[in-house]
Amino acid sequence: MSNTGIPRISDPSGKPRFNRKPAGVYYYSRKKKRLKQFLIGLSTLFILFTLCFLGFLFAPIEPFESLRELWVTTAMTTLHHQYLATDLFSTAEIQKIMDKNKATNLGNSHPDDVKTKNTAQNTGIELIDVSQKNFKGYLLKIQNPARVKVAATRYLGQVGEKAEAIAKENGAVAVINGGVFEDPQGTGNGGQPLGILISNGKVLHKDPVSSFDIIGLNRDNVLVLGHYTLEQIKQMNIRDAVTFSPFLVVDGKPSITQGDGGWGIAPRTAIGQTEDGTILMLVIDGRQMGSLGATLKDVQDIMLQYGAYNVANLDGGASSVLYYRGKMINHPSSQYGERSIPSFFIVK
Repeated sequence: MSNTGIPRISDPSGKPRFNRKPAGVYYYSRKKKRLKQFLIGLSTLFILFTLCFLGFLFAPIEPFESLRELWVTTAMTTLHHQYLATDLFSTAEIQKIMDKNKATNLGNSHPDDVKTKNTAQNTGIELIDVSQKNFKGYLLKIQNPARVKVAATRYLGQVGEKAEAIAKENGAVAVINGGVFEDPQGTGNGGQPLGILISNGKVLHKDPVSSFDIIGLNRDNVLVLGHYTLEQIKQMNIRDAVTFSPFLVVDGKPSITQGDGGWGIAPRTAIGQTEDGTILMLVIDGRQMGSLGATLKDVQDIMLQYGAYNVANLDGGASSVLYYRGKMINHPSSQYGERSIPSFFIVK
């Protein structure tokens, strides 16, 4: 023992040295070191986050530019969350992004370009899973376009109906949602369509305007896209039609050649037709875990992949629905479940 009371031991040279420090001293040292490492790591993450956020706001380089545009177009096409864009970007910047991404107006389609098959011999329907990394999607291929029609709620002007009810009322094997309707602040009851609504040659609704955007089928079972007066619609023998936009493919040409289409990511519904007359119905889930949604560019590309010659975007968001062979195929995004709406495309 030394005079200090601290035990000593000798190393091989014979010189005395002290024993190891008490365990508590080492514990305190390790704890202090870990805290220092944690603070350094936290500071690094904060710096990286700040740089990414500044890049998101200002950097004119990929991937920041694409992410910024997707953020703005998604926010600005919602009813209640536009502040996610307006609180971060100027009105001029938002308008620039929206203009850059919007679909090109390619005019009216040319129905004579589509040659439908012998419809009496082509009655098949095929359901295809077209899911991708960010969304779950479903495509119906209907060989006989004569089977595709527009159906409306029985309570038009009062309240909408749901896909299952429409299927039962019309003896339909498949139902997707249709055209635009009055929906103030997302609280409408789905009873009041907008634009024009035609079913089996009968005009069920038309706004007090001189012309209409139509997505419809004529008596030759050709999908017609365009902007027409009521007189022109009658002359073209349009048997079923709704109003919505934009048109994504017209006469084989895509309308979105840069950007995402200007509508961000969301649930989607679209209808198209190939040159041989096959009808394509596409529904994509969104705003939920496992399926965030799709851009209009995504919709356009899927439809082109399956041979679409003409494609129109239909009402999406919480309205997107696909009912097929007695069951709901997709998962509507509304927290209250499937919405009641005024118009549908059906397959009989």
